[in-house]
Parts: sequence; structure tokens; C-alpha cells
Amino acid sequence: MEESSLAHTKWDCVYHIVWIPKYRRKMLYGECRQEVGRLIRELLAKKPGIEIIGGKCCVDHIHLCVRIPPKYAVSDVMGHVKGKTALILRDRHPERRSRVGKDRTFWARGYYVSTVGLNEAR
Repeated sequence: MEESSLAHTKWDCVYHIVWIPKYRRKMLYGECRQEVGRLIRELLAKKPGIEIIGGKCCVDHIHLCVRIPPKYAVSDVMGHVKGKTALILRDRHPERRSRVGKDRTFWARGYYVSTVGLNEAR
């Protein structure tokens, strides 16, 4: 078991997170797929203590397994990742603007999150 520590805490908080583009459109392919993966890695590398364990970018959704310290809320991390990637992709790919929602969003509002605990490792 891999444990990290803060000042008075030992922790191993691993989450499986899945999210989709708006209307589950099949937009994540080719260069966009590689760019989204690179953007997610860059954004999470800037947050101290967050570690990407694994991930996969499918055509219409993204899976991410990530270790997040207890000082960060999962919702804050996801809001940061989804918000920044949407803004960057919108700026870099103006041809995709017509395929996003009426409110100019790239990602759907929600996401799925599940904890990966000790029972999973056995």
C-alpha cells in the first residue's frame, strides 16, 4: 500500500473519475485526444501532491485514476480541470465551436467519481 503524509495525516485517496463531452458527442479523437491528455497532465502536475495513476481518453468519454490529497476536494480538482481544458480547447480549435452546446460549454455538467480502496487491491 502506497501511503503519503501531510503534517498529521497518513493518506491514500485514489479516485476513479469519468466525464463526457456535452451531449456525449464523439469529439475526442486524433490530435484532440492527444491534446486533451497532455492538458490534463499539465494541469494536474501544477497542483502539488496530485498524482495521475492512469487514464484513458475514449472517443466520447475520459477515464482518469488519480491520487488526490485530502486537502483538495475532488469537485474543486474536477472544476479546475474541466474549466481550463474547455477554455484552452475553445481557443485553440475555433472550428469546433459550432459543435459545442448553446452555452459554449465543451464538457457536460457532471462527472462520475468512485473511490478505489483497499478491497480493490486484494
